[in-house]
Amino acid sequence: MHADGVLIELGAIVVVLGLLGRLAERIGLSPIPLYLLGGLAFGQGGLLPLVTATEFIEVGAEIGVVLLLLTLGLEYTPSELLGNLRKQAPVAVLDLLVNAAPGVVAALLMGGGPVAALAFGGITAVSSSGIIAKSLVDLERLGNRETPIILSILVLEDLAMAVYLPVLTAALAGATAAAGATSAALGLAALAVVFALALRWGEAVSRIIFTGNREILLLCILGFALLVAGVAERVQISAAVGAFLVGIALSGRTAEGARDLLEPLRDLFAAVFFVFFGLQTDPSTLPAVALPALALAVWGIATKVLTGWYAAGRAGIGTRGRVRAGMTLVARGEFSIVIAGLLLAAGVAVDLAPLAVCYVLILAVLGPIAARAADPVGRLLVRWQDTRVLRRSTPP
Repeated sequence: MHADGVLIELGAIVVVLGLLGRLAERIGLSPIPLYLLGGLAFGQGGLLPLVTATEFIEVGAEIGVVLLLLTLGLEYTPSELLGNLRKQAPVAVLDLLVNAAPGVVAALLMGGGPVAALAFGGITAVSSSGIIAKSLVDLERLGNRETPIILSILVLEDLAMAVYLPVLTAALAGATAAAGATSAALGLAALAVVFALALRWGEAVSRIIFTGNREILLLCILGFALLVAGVAERVQISAAVGAFLVGIALSGRTAEGARDLLEPLRDLFAAVFFVFFGLQTDPSTLPAVALPALALAVWGIATKVLTGWYAAGRAGIGTRGRVRAGMTLVARGEFSIVIAGLLLAAGVAVDLAPLAVCYVLILAVLGPIAARAADPVGRLLVRWQDTRVLRRSTPP
């Protein structure tokens, strides 16, 4: 009976995802917002709450994030990654300060206290690697000039999380500053080791993994990526960063074979990830915090657009690319939900948790829409700039 229940629920979810995907295709929209809203229907308080398949969906969601970042990493070489990280390091400071500010201010204004402010700063600061990766794939922008800039910002944010999460966990537990600093130092050390291994021995790993047998190649690549992602997560580094570094490390025939083999798996588990995101939200808690969450979301959109615009501008990218960079970064997601969960588990500012979830859900839905709207917005902005130049150059 238990197995039958799991299969029925999984079958229903996959069928609904397929129908939502067809609807999104018909109306010319990214399927991500519909997947997220579909997840609400299967979660607690939804129309058809899951009973037996929740654990499978949770594991599938983690695999989805790993596959999304792994396939993104396959598009870039270690030298490209290092070059962009060096160039965008100053942007990381602006990114974290500007985008954390809305959360910090909102938490303090609502009486959350300094620990809640620290948590909310993280919720508003970090974009969703999973949602943005899927958007870039859906919109076929992997070859765009601004895409390496976007990925550099995402990687820098995820790297910052390796320091931030241990500190936040210590603060929520009431630990001393020294304990938080020790946890952060351990996370940074582990991160440096993983990074060095991926970049230094990537070619050797590629040669060991490669085989002409597609089945064996798929098993080796997927197993290696999951293993590295799991180890990275265990040592307080994002699993997404671990998977991305595996993709960066793989090269040559191994990378080419991996792209074709992983694409269908990536699309399936990515959809599961977005459903799981919606599952964690109880719709009944959202109406009471909808207005403040919407105000915070508007502020959060503005700060992310500013970050992307500035970062792309530093790289010499034109107006349309700068608009795409900023609007693609709008989505918040997995890290923000993790931080909100830590707040709930610690019993700190529990009344602010629905605000955090509503805020993330709004931007998780609006993020892919904003990314798709970036091209027409960019064209309008370029037209407006050209009109201004023409007026200035035309004698009265």
